[in-house]
Amino acid sequence: MAELFDSYKSNYGEVVAGSVRFSGLKHDFFLAAKADLLRRLIVERKLRQGGADVRALDVGCGVGSLHPYLEGAFESLDGCDVSKESILRAGQDNPFVAYRACTTPGLPYEDGTFDLAFASCVVHHVPPISWLDFFREMRRVVRPGGVACIIEHNPYNPLTRLAVLRCPFDQDAILLNAAKARSLFKESGFRDIRSEHFLLLPSTRSFARKLERVLARLPLGAQYACSAHV
Repeated sequence: MAELFDSYKSNYGEVVAGSVRFSGLKHDFFLAAKADLLRRLIVERKLRQGGADVRALDVGCGVGSLHPYLEGAFESLDGCDVSKESILRAGQDNPFVAYRACTTPGLPYEDGTFDLAFASCVVHHVPPISWLDFFREMRRVVRPGGVACIIEHNPYNPLTRLAVLRCPFDQDAILLNAAKARSLFKESGFRDIRSEHFLLLPSTRSFARKLERVLARLPLGAQYACSAHV
């Protein structure tokens, strides 16, 4: 997998943009929606209780495409990825993020280091036999009371499936639905597990976002987020 994503270090954004061009939406639209969701998660999960700031980790961050949209959201942001070339590119583009290459099965961080660990469209690249280990590693690096979150493609959305089919580095993708994500969180020892679907409407207007929240329990949106407390 590392070699595959090493080869896309210079044109990752362009490749993703090409896979969703049929929708009439730019890659930025999807990145901004994910960033908005993560910012909201901080508030709803009460990660700033007691005035404490949030240290966050992006697991499988790639070239850091999401990070410009998260600048200022956390006290600190770390990112790790199996692709060393992607990490080098990410560090050049986002000097405010601390990046590390992940060259071992475990994440290169101590237990309980982070308040929030998230993985955006990463798990579908992990072999299913390793899914549980992936979730357990996220749990290990999050402090007690902290939160882990995954954002994944919704396999029940036909346009999402078309985008995955059109994306050359998604050829190995094995999509998991929200129910499977919840079961993996539970089996890994997380609590207070929640999921929501989003990216249903091609609009950033407040009305569209509110309607998406009303329909979030239904498997309609292009992607979903599943989060849980340690």
